[in-house]
Amino acid sequence: MEPFKKVTGVVAPIDRVNVDTDSIVPARYLKRIERKGWGEVLFDDWRHLPDGKPDPDFELNQPGYENASILVVGRNFGSGSSREHAVWAIHQHGFRAVIAPSLADIFHKNCFENGVVPVFLPEERIRELMRKAKEGPGCVLTVDLERCEVWDEEGFRSAFVVHDDPGTHEFRRHTLLNGLDEIALTLQQEEKISDFESKRRGWLTRVGGGE
Repeated sequence: MEPFKKVTGVVAPIDRVNVDTDSIVPARYLKRIERKGWGEVLFDDWRHLPDGKPDPDFELNQPGYENASILVVGRNFGSGSSREHAVWAIHQHGFRAVIAPSLADIFHKNCFENGVVPVFLPEERIRELMRKAKEGPGCVLTVDLERCEVWDEEGFRSAFVVHDDPGTHEFRRHTLLNGLDEIALTLQQEEKISDFESKRRGWLTRVGGGE
């Protein structure tokens, strides 16, 4: 997983609450077995009209948002099923951070495992950012994980957390800064695990070694 320190980019707004994972990635795509190409189906039912043409009224279809790297959303984003594909799609579309007042629990965890930084801000700061982002694609924001701050060049600045629990915030911040998913964290303890296994199953070593 790629380490995250800081990103500066255009902010795209999804001004809706309780957006579920079926809206992020429709269930019909879950038959796919590849882990690539999910960015192409992000918000697919919202991005297209019934005839398959792009919906010009959908936020991400409007000019200037095509290269956005920061997503600002309403509360309880990512609710519904536990599909990890939702975070894959967000990341592969180019978003490195999701700014929200709250995220669904499993979606929140999946963000940490896939290098998407969850940025929790108070509701009033979200409304301020949402307003600025909806005025047009000129809203450029910096998300700095080392300082745990977001800011723009027009005076907006706010501290943030990636988790409401202080201890979990520090742990998850560490894993994101260093690009550590659960597998990488386990491999950091490989020597201790091997030592434990050799002591617990020492008789297997003796038998296998023919001693």
